Amino acid sequence: MNSIIDKRIFEILLVEDNQADVRLIKEVLKDFVIEKNITVLTDGEQVSEYLLRKNEFFNRKMPDIILLDLNIPKKDGFEVLKEIKGSEEFKDIPVIIISSSEAEESVIKAYKSGANCYIVKPLRLDEFIRVIRGIEEFWLNTVRLQKK
Repeated sequence: MNSIIDKRIFEILLVEDNQADVRLIKEVLKDFVIEKNITVLTDGEQVSEYLLRKNEFFNRKMPDIILLDLNIPKKDGFEVLKEIKGSEEFKDIPVIIISSSEAEESVIKAYKSGANCYIVKPLRLDEFIRVIRGIEEFWLNTVRLQKK
């Protein structure tokens, strides 16, 4: 593997208001070998502030990938997704939807709004862990993301 890629620290923006899911996702990601920083935000307004470097996010790093729940307070995930994908500066950041909604209309709306991937949160713990490991394996280990 290329030594430049080996030294890369991936920036993951996790947008999730369910603290149990946050803990589980962080725990699973912690065990993987790829170096990463995980920033957790709990509502849609925080995402806008984060990306625009407002308030306490003035020195944030640009995320390499965003894991976005749709059912978040203040601005829902669809609004956040449209903002990200409608922005020339942020539209190239991969956005992975992780939602409890299996509704076909949610899936269609997410993809039409620019989502790169839509994953339904599994109910079983072992499946949830497998899905999170799969996200990391594919998006951080297999896919070549552009450097920010």
